[in-house]
Amino acid sequence: MPKWLDNAVFYEIYPQSFCDSNGDGIGDIQGIISKLSYIKELGCNALWINPLYDSPFMDAGYDVRDHKKVAARYGTLDDVKELLKTAHEMGIKVLFDLVPGHTSDTNEWFLQAKKAEKNEYTDNYIFTKSVWDAPPQYRLMCGICERDGNYLVNYFSSQPALNYGFYEITHPQWQMPHTCDAAKKTVELIKDIMRYWMDLGVDGFRVDMADSLVKNDDDKIATSKIWADIRKMMDKDYPECALVSEWCNPQRSINDGGFHMDFYLDHYGNGYSTLFRYLVDGENKSFFSDSAQGELTTFLSEYMENYPKTKDNGYICFMTNNHDMPRATFYMSEEMIKLTHAFMMTMPGVPFVYYGDEIGMRYQTELVSKEGGFSRTGSRTPMQWNSSKNLGFSTADAEKLYLPVDKSADAPTVENNVGRKGSIYENLKTLIALRHEHESLRNGSDFELVSAEKGDNLFVYKRGEFTVYFNVSSDKKVVELENVGEIVFMLGEYDIDGEKLILKGRNAVIIKN
Repeated sequence: MPKWLDNAVFYEIYPQSFCDSNGDGIGDIQGIISKLSYIKELGCNALWINPLYDSPFMDAGYDVRDHKKVAARYGTLDDVKELLKTAHEMGIKVLFDLVPGHTSDTNEWFLQAKKAEKNEYTDNYIFTKSVWDAPPQYRLMCGICERDGNYLVNYFSSQPALNYGFYEITHPQWQMPHTCDAAKKTVELIKDIMRYWMDLGVDGFRVDMADSLVKNDDDKIATSKIWADIRKMMDKDYPECALVSEWCNPQRSINDGGFHMDFYLDHYGNGYSTLFRYLVDGENKSFFSDSAQGELTTFLSEYMENYPKTKDNGYICFMTNNHDMPRATFYMSEEMIKLTHAFMMTMPGVPFVYYGDEIGMRYQTELVSKEGGFSRTGSRTPMQWNSSKNLGFSTADAEKLYLPVDKSADAPTVENNVGRKGSIYENLKTLIALRHEHESLRNGSDFELVSAEKGDNLFVYKRGEFTVYFNVSSDKKVVELENVGEIVFMLGEYDIDGEKLILKGRNAVIIKN
C-alpha cells in the first residue's frame, strides 16, 4: 500500500473545462500547470485527471483512439512531462484515467479487427459468428463491418468492448472463455499502457468501469482475478503507484481485485444516494438535505458491512461529486454542502474534491449535450476563476468555449470565495488542513458510531481522540458529553452547558477529547 495515500486529498480535473492557456476555448495541460499552486493552497496533494488521450471525443475522451498519444487539444507529451515534474516538485501526486473496457471505434486495433481477413487484432474485440447472429441480451452493433459478425459495445455505439472473454459461455459459437489466449493478450495490452505512463512518472490510475471486463461474470470472479494480477505487477515494479476503481463494491474491488481504493458511487437509493442526493418526487430526502427528512439506515447498513472487512486492505472513497453526476448545488443549499464537506473530510478513506465544488459551482440544467455528456453536461462547465472575461477560464470569444460559463450575476468564483469568511472554499480549506494535521482524522483510527437513531437528525461518530457531531435539522439538539474537550472545528451555532453540547441547528462540531 503506497504510504502517501494515508494523507492524500484528491482534486479531480476535467481537463477541457479547467483552464485554457492558449485562448482556443478548451482547457489544456499548460492551464492545469498554471493552477497547481491554487490546488496546493486549497490543501489537495493529489490529482485525478480525466482522459488526456487522443480521441474523437464521442464520449469526452473515454473513447480512446490511441492510449499512448496525448490529444492535440490538450498539448503534447512534453506538456505531460512538465506537468508531472512540476506537480511532483510541489508534492502533488497525479493519477490518470484508465479506460480498459473498450476503445474508440477509430482505434487502430479495432480498425484491423473489423477486417474480414484474419490478423493479429481479430480477437481483440468481441464479434458474433455472423451478421445474422445478434442475441438480444447483448448490446451489439450490427451489420456495419467488412467482417461477417456484429460486435459488442460498452454503452455508446462508438465504444467497442475489448475481449477479456466470458466467465459463463452461453453462445459457444463465438464466446471465448476468460482463460483463452486472446483474453490474456488483452490484459497484457492494458498492462503495457499502464507501464508506459507509470514509467513517465504517472502515480497510478483511476479505472473507468473497473468491473466491466469479463462478460457474463455476475459475481466478478474472473474480472477480480485480472485486477489482482495487475496489482501484483504494480507491487513488484511500481509499489508507490495507486489504483482507484469505479466499482462501488469494496469487498470485490479491494479484497478480491486488489484495488487500493474504491469509489462510493451515487447509485439511486444506495448509501451514497441516501446520504446526499436522494430525490423523491423532485425533492431531496437524503440525510444531508435541507428538508431534513432523510435516514442514515441505508448508508450505515452498507458502510458498516464493508468498512470493517476492507479497512486493512484499502480505502472506501467519498467524493464531493464527479463528472458523471449533477453538482451538489442541484440538491442542497450552501449551508448543507458545507456540512457534507465536514463529513467527507473526517471519515476514513481518501476524499476526492471535484473541480469547482470548493466554490459551489452550479449545475447548469439547460445545456445541449456536449461530447456524449447528455445530463452530465451541466456538471462539466468551465471552472470559474474570477470576474474577468469568461470568468477567467479563457480569453476566447464566448461562442468558442468548450461549454458556456455560468452567466448568473452572482456566479461563484475563486475570486469571490477565497478569503471570504464562511465561504464554501474557506470551510473546505480549513477541513482539509485539519485532516492533514491529525492522523486520526485520516486513516489512523477506526470509525466508531456513537449516535444515529432512526428518525433522528443527529449523527455522531468518533475518530480516535475526536468526536464529530452533526445536526442536520433546524431544531436544537442536546448531546451529553463524556468530557468537554477542545473544539477544533465548528460550523453553525452551538453552546456548551456544563457537560451538555447544545447544537442549535444545521451545524457540525468536532471536539478533540
